[in-house]
Amino acid sequence: MKLTAEMLEFIKKDALERFLRYVKINTTSNEESGTNPSSKNQFELTNLLKDELRSLGVDVVVDEFCYLYATLPASDGVKAPPISFIAHIDTSPAVSGENVKPVIHRNYNGGEIRFPDDPGLVLSPKDSPELLEFIGQDIITASGTTLLGADDKAGIAAIMTMAAVFKKFSQLKHPEIRICFTPDEEIGAGTAKIDISKLGKIGYTFDGGMIGEIENECFDAMGAKIKFTGLNVHPGYAKNKMINAAGIAARFYAMLPEYETPERTEVREGFFHLLKISGDESEAVLQFIIRDFEHARNEKRAELLNSLKDFFEKKYPGLKIDVEIKEQYRNFKEVLDKTPEVTDFAIKAIEMAGIKPIRRAIRGGTDGARLSFMGIPTPNVFAGGLLFHSKKEWIPVVAFEKAVEVGINICSLWAEK
Repeated sequence: MKLTAEMLEFIKKDALERFLRYVKINTTSNEESGTNPSSKNQFELTNLLKDELRSLGVDVVVDEFCYLYATLPASDGVKAPPISFIAHIDTSPAVSGENVKPVIHRNYNGGEIRFPDDPGLVLSPKDSPELLEFIGQDIITASGTTLLGADDKAGIAAIMTMAAVFKKFSQLKHPEIRICFTPDEEIGAGTAKIDISKLGKIGYTFDGGMIGEIENECFDAMGAKIKFTGLNVHPGYAKNKMINAAGIAARFYAMLPEYETPERTEVREGFFHLLKISGDESEAVLQFIIRDFEHARNEKRAELLNSLKDFFEKKYPGLKIDVEIKEQYRNFKEVLDKTPEVTDFAIKAIEMAGIKPIRRAIRGGTDGARLSFMGIPTPNVFAGGLLFHSKKEWIPVVAFEKAVEVGINICSLWAEK
């Protein structure tokens, strides 16, 4: 069924109001906490969403790990399998998410955008050429001291508005919808405690970037922690005695290929990314993420780290290096290629919303990658934000309006199947 003017006006107003409300709540995750969820403040948004869904008459539960599960029964006569719509609660710890103040820049003119709380910070088409596609549109940023949180509160707003639309306009047909909002996606733990029995047979994450993006391929991902244990000796008497763990860690990193780093790679090129370096003469630690689109190439990167361990331990007798490498997620293309209809329906839904689909491989990860390997094929659909994880993060207002339309269209296509 084609969306009416009344429906579109409701979507426009509801999605914007929700987004502006949600981004003001600090949901930064914390990979150092060792808890689930990693930060208790994520419950503030999750509990608000629970209350809002209950006010719509939707069955909803929030568990002890901060996962929200909600169910909208299928429309009368619809026999399609249940579908999950998924977005994540947390925002990246890379930039503060505390006291976010969203700013709407009306009728963008194609030039520079300034930030009220940091006049020296500038967003322009040089940073993000996509801005030029939204001349005349309203653009939202934060005020200059925080990220915005469109990753992934734009996705949450889209899914919540979609639920509100189905409740208000019952003539729109849909299968059973199972909503799931997850904590800690930004630190790689979005599905760590998920209950897949509460999800549908197929899923869609709303966690992508530019309007029109549909992603069914992502990085193969590993994490590496390399610990150097040396020997400290008074520097005045250290010749042939000291084993400087921090200095050797720096040399170790310098041995890695410079052109396999995030700042030197794009499209389908993989990398080593040094997240953190810490320590002193006695002990030092390097923490990496390792990314590529082919698992075999990532395994070669792991082999290189272990080869360097052997080399440095031989070069510096008495030095001890511990290399810990863990798989984080796999490229979900190998799963989604076996269920092409799931992605095909998303592409058609984007076209139905009057948007040209953009097929991209995610230079990152998504809860959908892990869910796909857990038996729930889950491609990733745009939420509309750009320059995620930065103070320059931005989103055009039209983006989450279109994301709602795409979600409704996906449901329509499955309902008619």
